Amino acid sequence: MYTRKIQEDPDCGIYLAMKVLGGKWKCCILDAISRGISRPSEIARYITEASTRVIEMQLAELLFYGMVEKCAEDVYPKRTEYKLTILGETLLPILSKIDQWGMEHAEVIKDRMSELQEDE
Repeated sequence: MYTRKIQEDPDCGIYLAMKVLGGKWKCCILDAISRGISRPSEIARYITEASTRVIEMQLAELLFYGMVEKCAEDVYPKRTEYKLTILGETLLPILSKIDQWGMEHAEVIKDRMSELQEDE
């Protein structure tokens, strides 16, 4: 059986938050849903860099942790939508702060990103 080399700390708030938010696209998915983009196919069109499979996997994790809820209509073709739960809505101010920080430091980060691409 697999055991982690570094023990996880369930008493650390940052650890717990990153369990929910960790993942390349989760914050973007939450942002999209908060903007009214609720169907997986719409989210995939909104986040063009992410594959549909990855979006679906990360939506499943957000659903598991109770950040979003799934609403499926019993029609053909099947129509599935996601919406933020009350708990998920508590993340919006945090996401707003992350977005603000990113925009304030965009120039430095973009410069570093281009340096990485040049090294490849």
